[in-house]
Amino acid sequence: MAGEDGNVSNAISGGVFFQQVIQGRDITVVLPPTVVPALSGLPSPSPTFTGRDAHVEELLHELAPREEQQAMPMAPQPFRIAVAGLAGVGKTELVVQVAARALLEPEWFPGGVLFVDLFGYDAERRLSPERALDGFLRALGIPGEHVPNELQDLQRLYRSVLAAFAGQGRRILVVIDNASSADQAALLLPTDGMTVALITSRHTLDIGARLHDLNVLDTDASISLLHQALQQARGPADTRVQDAPEAAAAIGDLCAGLPLALRIAAALLADTPTRPLTSLAQAFQAEHSRLDRLRREDRAVRAAFDLSYRHLSNASARLFRLFPINAGPDLSVESAAALADLDDHTAEEILQDLNRAHLVEASESAWGRWRMHDLVRLYATDHLKQEGREKQIAARSRLLERYRTMASAASSHLTPDSGGPSSPLFTNREKALEWLENERANLVATVTTTHETGAATTAASLAFSLAAFFEQHRYFADWITVTTTALAIFQQASDHQSTGRAMVNLGIAQRELRQFDAAVMLLQTAADAFTEVGDRRDRAMTLDALGVVRREMRQYDESIDTHTEAAAIFQEVQDLRGQARALNNLGSTWGEMRQPGKAIPILRQALSIMRATGDHRREAMALANLGAALRKTGQFEQAITLYGEAITRLHDTHDRHGEALALNNRGTALQHVQRFPEAIKDHHQAADIFEKAEDPHRLANALGSLAGAYSGDDQHTTAAEVSAQALKIHRQLAQANSAVNAPELARTLCLAAWVRRNGRHDLATALTMVEESVAIYRGLGAETSPILSAHLRMALGLQADILDLLGRHQQDETIRRKGLPPDRGA
Repeated sequence: MAGEDGNVSNAISGGVFFQQVIQGRDITVVLPPTVVPALSGLPSPSPTFTGRDAHVEELLHELAPREEQQAMPMAPQPFRIAVAGLAGVGKTELVVQVAARALLEPEWFPGGVLFVDLFGYDAERRLSPERALDGFLRALGIPGEHVPNELQDLQRLYRSVLAAFAGQGRRILVVIDNASSADQAALLLPTDGMTVALITSRHTLDIGARLHDLNVLDTDASISLLHQALQQARGPADTRVQDAPEAAAAIGDLCAGLPLALRIAAALLADTPTRPLTSLAQAFQAEHSRLDRLRREDRAVRAAFDLSYRHLSNASARLFRLFPINAGPDLSVESAAALADLDDHTAEEILQDLNRAHLVEASESAWGRWRMHDLVRLYATDHLKQEGREKQIAARSRLLERYRTMASAASSHLTPDSGGPSSPLFTNREKALEWLENERANLVATVTTTHETGAATTAASLAFSLAAFFEQHRYFADWITVTTTALAIFQQASDHQSTGRAMVNLGIAQRELRQFDAAVMLLQTAADAFTEVGDRRDRAMTLDALGVVRREMRQYDESIDTHTEAAAIFQEVQDLRGQARALNNLGSTWGEMRQPGKAIPILRQALSIMRATGDHRREAMALANLGAALRKTGQFEQAITLYGEAITRLHDTHDRHGEALALNNRGTALQHVQRFPEAIKDHHQAADIFEKAEDPHRLANALGSLAGAYSGDDQHTTAAEVSAQALKIHRQLAQANSAVNAPELARTLCLAAWVRRNGRHDLATALTMVEESVAIYRGLGAETSPILSAHLRMALGLQADILDLLGRHQQDETIRRKGLPPDRGA
């Protein structure tokens, strides 16, 4: 407009001054006196929203003006906050909920909110920056005739308007939803240092934002979302979730906590109010059809994943498709490289790309390991067929060969006394164990799910490489799972040698789980099979394992015969290490039979051979067994010394379980010489190790010994409490398998009564305990067993003592008059 002085100028009146709108022309722009707030552009928050309290609180904290947070430690105000996560995880709902709550806070965003869905992953609906900026400017009240056409002009005007609003105390919240790339979002970001932008994407975007990753819901939140959605659709009368919590939990797990899947499940249930949750859970069970069932009208989990998958590069899409070939829960960079036939660096770059797309996620167990959401894994499996059968088999073979090579190398570090060299693939035992721990679930899954001809035998061979790891770290359930599968594969392949070895390993694992009958059957079958093929050495190895089971079952005569034969065969085939093992086990059996005179020379012979052959781990076991034999002859100080040597060696060879056994036995010897504080320390250490090893039987025994030490130290109340813990465990074990565990229950009942007798308190309970113990021993036929008869004599003597303390002298005298059973072990 021309002024009186003839100069040309722009005049803007009313509303907010947005800086120069159009340059070089005589234009007067008259804006409305108030700019209509853009709040109406925000989608309505869902009334069914749960499990995100911590996320909401964190985002609101970041959105709050810093003057609102003076009581808190000051930190830079983030003006860009990017929420990223898997498709369907609830990113949009989270930011809508947060934005709605932020708008209710006085003075936070008085100018309102701008919202745009960029549809970044949908090629047909994707919003260009020009259209997004045009929509924003119109929402801000800029008349259409004054909205520029060029992208650069649109961006300048948009940012100027936001800055002007903020400068006049009318700050606006900008919500940019569903951006597929940094480029798509960057042009819409405010730059004034006051206006805040909330951005959502399936990718982790590099836009200078505070990053906020959104994960799936846990089981409780999944159930809550199902319940809320059903009640919203059908009203409070729909109580199906409360009525069937297990089925609701199953649906939550099958939907893998993905809010999109859970909302679809709720909608399917709402469609038919008579449909039970168990029906839907059953429908989702089949993996091959689960994604197809997770759809309703225009909502589908598969369609959501399709949009993310289409954005992948060819290399990323290929590794994404191959990823589910690994049967376990996660994949290391090195394993991914083997799977896709890539170098480690390239594989890591691709995995990082997939992670930024939230199609894989970093494992919480260790850096460099990656996992897939369950539903994404099903989706990737659907696309795996694009690779073709031959490429799939080749990829699986590469991965399997890596697992086989690395497991064998790791095993060489766990058995340094075996005579073979340790593999250079691992620098030391600790690195080998770290690899085995990280890959344990993958290795178990690989053996149990590999079915291709040829590959199955290779997978089964993993069972032998893992045997030492499983045994030493007491992963017996995994050992049984892997070896059972391997056994079936070897039997089908008519591999008799491997079949026998698998039977032996399986028998040892079942023995450790106290499944004695099954162990005997397997080991006897294997011994007979080795005899048929003329394999004397493996027969001796099997007999030695069988003898240990017989000893655990208290079949001492059979145990003696079996170990004797094993030792003779090992001597015949000149296997000194095997001979020493068999002699050690033979001496241990004689010791348990209360025949230390026969045990000691045999154990000394075993110890001599082990020292000569450098078998340090088993040398420590022989030292402990010799200490036990000497203890039974009353040579307590010598026993304590030997136990000390054994404990040191077992610790040095990383045999924590063997160390705990020796500690517990040393504690018992220390009690005999009344060194109770030292005994208490040893028993405590042993109990801690057994508890961590999840060995309830030996934990209960250690607690029983600890109770005895406390009683000897005149800490009678503590002794009673600890004996009650031991008794509780032994009752549980006896309920699970009475035939195997009843003798231990009877012994622990007697011990619990003894500590109460010593403390002269709760004698009525003590009497009840010892009476139960006597009844169990009689039920086991103790009168005919050398070992059990000794225990029965002790229980009856204790019963008489307690009756005497209770003043029931007649009953006391009756027991003593009838006489105790003879000591058949004398």
